[in-house]
Amino acid sequence: MPDPFEIAFLNGRYAPVNGLSVSVLDRGFLFADAVYEVVPVYDGRVFRSRQHYDRLQRSLDGIRLASPLDRAGWDTLLDNLVERNGGGSMAVYLQITRGPESGRDHRIKPGTTPTVFAMAMPLKDRREARENGVAATTATDIRWARCDIKSTALLANVLLASDAAESGAEESLLLRDGLLQEGASSSVLIVNDDVVRIPPYDESLLPGTTRDLVVALLEHNDIQVVECDISVDALRAADEIWIASATREVLPVTRLDGELVGDGQPGPLWRRVNQAYQRCKKDGGEIR
Repeated sequence: MPDPFEIAFLNGRYAPVNGLSVSVLDRGFLFADAVYEVVPVYDGRVFRSRQHYDRLQRSLDGIRLASPLDRAGWDTLLDNLVERNGGGSMAVYLQITRGPESGRDHRIKPGTTPTVFAMAMPLKDRREARENGVAATTATDIRWARCDIKSTALLANVLLASDAAESGAEESLLLRDGLLQEGASSSVLIVNDDVVRIPPYDESLLPGTTRDLVVALLEHNDIQVVECDISVDALRAADEIWIASATREVLPVTRLDGELVGDGQPGPLWRRVNQAYQRCKKDGGEIR
């Protein structure tokens, strides 16, 4: 039996991930001409797949690449991959590149066959982070102008996240023109006076499937959510700060740039939304 998370998918073939390879002329390798998605799986059930497929389609549309599979095809791929990796809880990484060409040319040419890759990854144990909160730093947003596309061109994110990790922080919160954008690999929400505030979506932010779920849970529980510009001062004065992503779920930030957020403990609104999030997981993604 294969080791957990060993089996991956590449262009119709399931095999151990270390035995798979792509052409060095693949445009994903040469140009990061590719998009990706990360989908959580709990107890063998893919979590809120429709929302992840919707975002994947938006990313494909953004780089002018036709989806190589329909929704039923993605469902089959993910279900097979989960089963071949033993079921249970995991994250599935999907990547679609424009595919290999005969040479290296910046211009997009018709007729290239996309490369489809998927692998299973373990979900980190976040219990300590939920109990005690995490640290974050702030940094200038140095990424490209189309962050609404979930592109594999992540060098800026890699550098920003690595800088945060070197300072002992979980995440880097990105600032552009004096306003909060998002994290290097997460959405950011803040709380002031029992109101949750979120930056408005535009081309500088990735639509967050987990952020959208958190907002839906908040509204279901009659907690006010306001979409607005968030200044650096408002961020630093927040009673609570949260980061949200598919593999982190929603985590409380209790220290920002070395200073306590609120009283330095996970806040009361975070506790409410975390309880609702855990119920949603047990209910297969349904909001009740």
